[in-house]
Parts: sequence; C-alpha cells; structure tokens
Amino acid sequence: MPPPAPAVKPPGMPPPAPAVKPPGIPVADKLFAEGMAAFKEGRFERALELYSGAWKEQPGHAGVAREFDNAVLALKKSGDAAYAQRKWEDAGKRWMETLRYITHPAANWRDYPFTQSEIRAKVDTLTAALTQKALTEYRRGEVSAAIVDWKTILAYDPGNEEAARSLQTATKQLETLKKMPPGK
Repeated sequence: MPPPAPAVKPPGMPPPAPAVKPPGIPVADKLFAEGMAAFKEGRFERALELYSGAWKEQPGHAGVAREFDNAVLALKKSGDAAYAQRKWEDAGKRWMETLRYITHPAANWRDYPFTQSEIRAKVDTLTAALTQKALTEYRRGEVSAAIVDWKTILAYDPGNEEAARSLQTATKQLETLKKMPPGK
C-alpha cells in the first residue's frame, strides 16, 4: 500500500489568519488587583507594596488613589493591635512600614487621624522600652534574654546602631561564657 499523499491546499486559498490575542491587562491594573487581594487577606504591607508598584507603572492610578489610604490606616491599626498583644516585633515592623508609606505620593496623609510624628514617637517609645528591658536583663546576667530584645529592635529598625552594638557585645560575652568550664 503506498503512503498517503501529503495534504495540498487548494489554489487561491489565503493562509489562515493568525490567532487574535485579546488586549493584555495593563501591568498597573494587575498589580492593583493583587494588592486588593492582599488587602482582603489582611496583608496590608504587601497590599501597599503592590499599590506602590501600580502607582509607579501608572502615576495617578484611580484604584490606587482610592484604596491606598485604607491600607495605610489598616497597617497602622494592625501595628497598634500587635502592640496591645505585646507582639513587639510585629508592632515595630508595622509602624515602620506605616512611616514608609505615609509619605508616598498616593497617600493623603493630611486626612489621617495620626501624624508621622506620632508614629515615630510610638516606635521610639517601643525601642526605648525594649532597650531598657534588655539592659536590665544584661545586668542581671540574663544575656540570652537581652540578645532576644536587641534582635527584636533590629528586626523592625535594622539601622539602630545602639541595638547593633549591644547585640554584638552581648553575643561575644555569651560565646565566652559558653566556652568557660562549668563551675567557674
């Protein structure tokens, strides 16, 4: 049996038209939609990050302009809630992020029920309290506990030089203590 003949196009038939792709969704709109989803999940920092990306792609994005402030307010409120629950690191991180986003071009900070100075004061008060706690623990010989507190400060304020120096000193001391024979 001979092999089948190859398919031949009838003469005069135009080639098939390429598949039509629907217009793509703009990047800014995708970022905004992802930000809305993050907001609904309670991930306010992520929502603000995505909203900022959308704003960068399309300055003045209507959705971002409408929703940005809600996310900043929710982030600050979640920082307050973390503080009330004694979750110091979470409170510090959320307040620091609030400070970061309060000055974003999409933020209408003049309408906020708090000021940048008030948030900074919350961070400073938290840092002072944790520093005092760490120093007290350190003086009592509770070096490991002090290290935890200094690491907490650095988790939300990595540029805090006092906490970094204190952590370095305490870590060296703890290593030295661990090398000492028992009973010394």
